[in-house]
Amino acid sequence: MVAQLRQVARSGCRRLILLGDIFHVWVGFEAFETPEVAEVTAVLGELRQQGLRVDYIEGNRDFFLGEGPYGQFFDAVTLETSFEAGGRRYLVVHGDGLNDQDRKYRFWRWLSKSTLSRLLVRRIPAALARRIVHSTDERLSRTNFKHKAQIPESVIRAYAERRLGEGYDTLLLGHFHEARRWVVQGGEVILLEAWFKTRRVEWFGSEAELEERSPARET
Repeated sequence: MVAQLRQVARSGCRRLILLGDIFHVWVGFEAFETPEVAEVTAVLGELRQQGLRVDYIEGNRDFFLGEGPYGQFFDAVTLETSFEAGGRRYLVVHGDGLNDQDRKYRFWRWLSKSTLSRLLVRRIPAALARRIVHSTDERLSRTNFKHKAQIPESVIRAYAERRLGEGYDTLLLGHFHEARRWVVQGGEVILLEAWFKTRRVEWFGSEAELEERSPARET
């Protein structure tokens, strides 16, 4: 990932958007920092110094990134963002909170990222925090990357049609870790496959820009 990030900057990219969950778990306080987090954030800092805009879309395995020391490595840490490229308007969302009816999950998501959770996390001793991250990372690394056994296509389609009605052409989602593409009313939905599976960096721009940068797209 570090090598790819540096290659992205050399290939003329103007904006980098990370769709969340780039680590199995990432808590935004230094007590939880792993060597991998330190290495990646150092490169992100280099990219910003070179003038690249870096946005982070918070995923379900990311906690309090915009509030602690890691906020300096991003222009924005948010739940969604948008951009225009090649004449199309894109809305970018992580994808874990699309189902309004999944109240149990939405409650868990709210609780895990609440003010109370933040206060509790900040009081954990550094040694214990690192053990928690290590054990969580090991446990999650043995699980399937799929969020569920079946992608909730009907839920995604309904959400996409509602959001595309706000003036977008394409909805980009991460989270589900399976590459899919559907045409829906108002535009299309693109689900991006997990980087951990493909090592693929997706580029968006005009045809001329994509042709010029094509050698970097598959790195």
